[in-house]
Amino acid sequence: MSTYSTLGGERNLCEETPEHARMLVLERPILTNEQLERIRGIRLAGFESRTLPILFKAADGGEGLDAALRQLCQQAEQAVADGVNLLILSDRGVSPDLAPIPALLATGAVHHHLVRQESRTRCGLVLETGEAREVGHFALLIGYGAGAVNPYLAFETIGELVEDGSYLSEDLSVSKAVENYEKAIDKGLLKIFAKMGISTLQSYRGAQIFEAVGLDKELVERCFTRTPSRVSGVGLDVIAKESAIRHRRAFDPQDEFYPELDPGGLYQWRRRGERHTFNPDSVAKLQHAVRQRSFKTFREFSKASNDEAERLCTLRGLLRFRFAPEPIPLEEVEPASEIVKRFRTGAMSFGSISKEAHETLAVAMNRLGGKSNTGEGGEDSDRFTPEPNGDLRRSAIKQVASGRFGVTSWYLVNSDEMQIKIAQGAKPGEGGQLPGHKVDDVIARIRHSTPGVGLISPPPHHDIYSIEDLAQLIHDLKNANRHAGVSVKLVAETGVGTVAAGVSKGKADHVLISGHDGGTGASPQTSIKYAGVPWEIGLSETQQTLVLNDLRGRIRVEVDGGLKTGRDVAIGAMLGADEFGFSTAPLVALGCILMRVCHLNTCPVGIATQNPELRKRFAGLPDHVVNYFFFVAEEVRELMAKLGFRRFEELVGRMDRLDVQPAVEHWKARGLDFSELLHKPDVSFPIHWCQEQDHGLDKALDNELIRLAEPALERAEPVEMHLPIRNVNRTVGTMLGAEVSRRYGEEGLPDDTIRIHFRGSAGQSLGAFLPRGISILVEGDANDYCAKGLSGGTVVVRVPHGSNFEPSENSVVGNVVLYGATGGEAYFQGMAGERFCVRNSGAHAVVEGVGDHGCEYMTGGRVVILGPAGRNFAAGMSGGIAFVLDEAGDFRARCNPGMVVLEEIGADDEETILRLVRRHFQYTRSKKADEVLRKWDAYAPKIVKVFPVDYKRALADRIREGSGDG
Repeated sequence: MSTYSTLGGERNLCEETPEHARMLVLERPILTNEQLERIRGIRLAGFESRTLPILFKAADGGEGLDAALRQLCQQAEQAVADGVNLLILSDRGVSPDLAPIPALLATGAVHHHLVRQESRTRCGLVLETGEAREVGHFALLIGYGAGAVNPYLAFETIGELVEDGSYLSEDLSVSKAVENYEKAIDKGLLKIFAKMGISTLQSYRGAQIFEAVGLDKELVERCFTRTPSRVSGVGLDVIAKESAIRHRRAFDPQDEFYPELDPGGLYQWRRRGERHTFNPDSVAKLQHAVRQRSFKTFREFSKASNDEAERLCTLRGLLRFRFAPEPIPLEEVEPASEIVKRFRTGAMSFGSISKEAHETLAVAMNRLGGKSNTGEGGEDSDRFTPEPNGDLRRSAIKQVASGRFGVTSWYLVNSDEMQIKIAQGAKPGEGGQLPGHKVDDVIARIRHSTPGVGLISPPPHHDIYSIEDLAQLIHDLKNANRHAGVSVKLVAETGVGTVAAGVSKGKADHVLISGHDGGTGASPQTSIKYAGVPWEIGLSETQQTLVLNDLRGRIRVEVDGGLKTGRDVAIGAMLGADEFGFSTAPLVALGCILMRVCHLNTCPVGIATQNPELRKRFAGLPDHVVNYFFFVAEEVRELMAKLGFRRFEELVGRMDRLDVQPAVEHWKARGLDFSELLHKPDVSFPIHWCQEQDHGLDKALDNELIRLAEPALERAEPVEMHLPIRNVNRTVGTMLGAEVSRRYGEEGLPDDTIRIHFRGSAGQSLGAFLPRGISILVEGDANDYCAKGLSGGTVVVRVPHGSNFEPSENSVVGNVVLYGATGGEAYFQGMAGERFCVRNSGAHAVVEGVGDHGCEYMTGGRVVILGPAGRNFAAGMSGGIAFVLDEAGDFRARCNPGMVVLEEIGADDEETILRLVRRHFQYTRSKKADEVLRKWDAYAPKIVKVFPVDYKRALADRIREGSGDG
């Protein structure tokens, strides 16, 4: 990835001229004051800069802002016509009369004006602004066309903090503090690029990967052309008014209405700052209600959550119910004990929250008949057994993330629902992260990683490239547990309805639309804002798209994101949800006081921490969560009675019984348009879930394998079988593996109890999640995802006997082989495709060459590659060891050095490599393996050891502590 940026100099992109080749190259898109002045004063041939002020008269309101934008665009157009190729938009020069035009508005306006004039490629765009300070600000400015940004006010603030000495380290210089700030912004930008699948700043600049919420559509078309804005909203008049308010605070501190600066409070609650839907008063009321089992106090909490000020915080707060002329008696409404079965707790992994908090949520939801979610951190198998009192600590929903931790066959068969996590992390669209100081011995064991080594969830590009690949993963999981449903978690955004339709066609049983609110446990602060949109937008689009395509009846829809009260649930149901996810509110019921220090491992109430001393402070009980959900369900029942609905199904999809709140006349809410949100398709198709998906499992080859393996399944007797296989046979061995796990638990059967010999071409996901006791040997080849999630079994693919091609120069298996494997062995006589052993966390494998991105995000296991490796090898690799035979001597240039070191092999390494290569020869009769073994002294010096830095450090620490290397 690169944050290199280029400015100016482009002429005709089709002509190879000196002018075309001349450009400024910046190391990063953040400019210091000195760098900006050098650009401003540049005198090289072919370069000319001009500074354009982005200011307007605050007293002139929206008309003044409109005029200033038009003038700015005309000035930019004229400057380009004059031959200027470096435009610097500057908000310096602010005075008592002149306020800054919002930096993003100015950038977008100039960028799109020049695009429309067909002159944008003739100039670079630099922004000099006091407004930009956070990662999200820079991401937006660059995303809408800025080539570089000079955040001069942020630099001045850093300088004052250093000079003051009370906030920053005493030995920190101003220059070092500024450098640290720039590095932090760089890393934040790279993270945003990565989660969007973008690898360079050049590709990201002007890409507009954003959606507007609450901006007038005409304004968006003018300044942010083609950016979605589903509910319209404020125009230039409101933006000018807000700018004037800030301007007045700065220049008239004695103003009776705005006597001091806004204290902020976007991330943590401040007494005079931004309003939070959870604040000290509401937290206290909710905790009192659930501990005293007081529905009266809960009503106070709910009333406070639904008052006018609170309602203005959400789109649903601006809606009202169209109650029935004649309400029905409350006793005729479906009981709360049934409604609570539709409730779920969110995907908060063990690791992001403590063992005690995680298990308490699971017990509570199992008591209710609802579902708790493991998150992507795996689950300790001792939770699968009920307690003496009947309580069960097992989470019903097992999450299978893009970067899956601890997903084994045993884990999957102990689920009621398996959730594919596309909308990543504690915030939608974001890969979750667990800092190394939170990864203790227990978490490392469950996640199949190393204590003390941080864990990263990669973006979801590794195993899901298309809707067809997603359908394959859905099929894999259904084979892994035919008795459980398969869920797909999506992020609320414009276009999610189309994706949800694909999910339904791909045979998922359930889809979750996750909104931008909330975010717990491991959410980085830079991700709390600017990720996803309100769930009301995504849910409404999903419902409308599914209904119009007659897909809604065969898939359950869930919504989550900041749900707190019965009113939230009722509106969610009427917009299309069958089920509802809660995360923050149940944690508050357990004792969370929203200190927003989850990522620091310092939670004062023992919830979001792994510190043993802090965990002792945890005082939450399952009863607290049970009481909360029953209170919510009773509120839902009361609303159903007023609406005239007896059964919850009657409520789902009835958006025609919602209307816009007429009493809300806030100056920023008046421009909102909910007509798209509340549109009810005029069709006769089902509007809620009413039928099961047909996964076609009755046609699977595994039904025959299970029949033939009956002696092994029933009595653990060895079984051997020989069968043909074709590439239409997908996910072979997985249903059989599930039967082994279901009957013999985590340990499975003794090695090679069930031996299956295939001849032919295996389809996708051969041996997915295969547990110990099953060995699959294919004489032929295999497709993508071979040995995905391998859980202790053995998979071998060798070329057919008598083949006349050289196996070590040809692919014998496809892409994404051994993805997320947790144990077992795999041997491939030939080359593998791209992304070999991504997130391998325990399997041992031998292959005779791999494509690009081998061993990405690997956390454990041993891999021997007896041949060439593609580029970007070992990116994100934090554990395990790879040994690469580097005969060409070019491996160092192909390896990603970000997290690994390259070393010569030692005596212990030789023993490991020789053992694995001998096994490889034993299974495949590989000529390459035979040659390496016979000429070991010649080949050994050419083998490179790829050793993750953090893993090496952790092993050294353990050896020093006397615990061995594990």
